[in-house]
Amino acid sequence: MKNILVLCTGNSCRSQMAEAYLRLFAGNKAQIKSAGVEVHGLNPRAVKIMAEDSIDISSHSSNNVSEYLREEFDWIITVCDHAKESCPYFPGKALRIHKNFYDPAKATGTEEEVMSEFRKTRNEIKNWCRDFVQNNL
Repeated sequence: MKNILVLCTGNSCRSQMAEAYLRLFAGNKAQIKSAGVEVHGLNPRAVKIMAEDSIDISSHSSNNVSEYLREEFDWIITVCDHAKESCPYFPGKALRIHKNFYDPAKATGTEEEVMSEFRKTRNEIKNWCRDFVQNNL
């Protein structure tokens, strides 16, 4: 079984979505964890937008990357530029993969406009995760 860590800035939105989709698509082929270089707490809009796709992340927790420094990973996936630049060194064989996704938590406008940005990011993450699993697991 492969071990994958997904990192973003606050482990509140993008990495939470990616963790959920990687778990969905990988099944029992991988153990997936997510963390942030900071901890911002789970974004309620991320929970809502994932529920629209029948995925419940409401019980996920926001974790700091320092919690996983002693673990060995096969892949470390950074989903934002800040996490890529701030990611600490992980000893071992982990392959680093970077894919920057827009942070929908920064969206402004009406609630529907903001949720539209969350859907857009969610769908991009979903497609990327499906492709990653198909090509690597």
